[in-house]
Amino acid sequence: MSTMAAPAGNNAASSPLRAATTVGGIAMFARREFRDAIASRWFLLYTLAFTVLAVGVSFLSLSGVGSSGFAGFGRTAAGLLNLIMLIVPLMALTAGAGSIAGERERGTLLYLLAQPVSRTQVLLGKYAGLALALVCSLCIGFGVSAGLLAWRAGGVGVGAYILLIGFTAMLALGMLSVGFVISVVSRRTSVSTGVALFVWLALVFVSDLGLMASSIIFKLRVQEIFGVAILNPLQSFKMGVIVNMNASLDVLGPVGDYASHTFGAVLPWLLASTMVAWIVIPLAAAMVLFVRRQSV
Repeated sequence: MSTMAAPAGNNAASSPLRAATTVGGIAMFARREFRDAIASRWFLLYTLAFTVLAVGVSFLSLSGVGSSGFAGFGRTAAGLLNLIMLIVPLMALTAGAGSIAGERERGTLLYLLAQPVSRTQVLLGKYAGLALALVCSLCIGFGVSAGLLAWRAGGVGVGAYILLIGFTAMLALGMLSVGFVISVVSRRTSVSTGVALFVWLALVFVSDLGLMASSIIFKLRVQEIFGVAILNPLQSFKMGVIVNMNASLDVLGPVGDYASHTFGAVLPWLLASTMVAWIVIPLAAAMVLFVRRQSV
């Protein structure tokens, strides 16, 4: 009996140790990736571009409102919506697409995998580091814009602005997950970046035009159009922001009216769940592909 109890006790004691070791390995790679990211040119370029555009669009979209041209946070959040849908997916997709493919092309991925760590730890650590760097980049842009708004217009509508930041972070993390899938299956950075740009164009431009064309050609019903639209993370982001700003989806036409009347109070949770799914599912797919890949 005693000989059987000892292994059970050892297994019970080693489980927290293994968990701590796994988390420690992920944190180690996350710190490395975060340091490399904030020291890179893409971080500086993306941060500067997003900050300048956020402040510029905030001012131009609300010019003529008040003596200084700035209004409350709520109207600024609405003005930033289209900018975020255009810029943030591009930032996240290209950052994720260069992660694993870049290490593979430089020959450093073999060195990383030679360490006493698993492929899962490498992937999750790199994802966590890039995600933190990307969110920091966005927060700098939002922070500068928020500081100017608070100085010029006070804190009116700050809740809507915070919701916009939260949904933007989810959009960025979702697109980063998609970028990791592209990076895992690509051997060269140029290829992964090209695929990422194609995916960005498809999500931003082709999906809207294709949806409109399909609705006309196939005479889709309103509920079918909504079902297809919600699969696009950018559309889910847009509807989620509008709904959580307590605005009416009637501005989106019959589809928005259908969504509001059909789902009611459940709609914000449905849209938020869709955004979370775009984070989890592509990241899980990237993890499975990376773990099962035999070669570097």
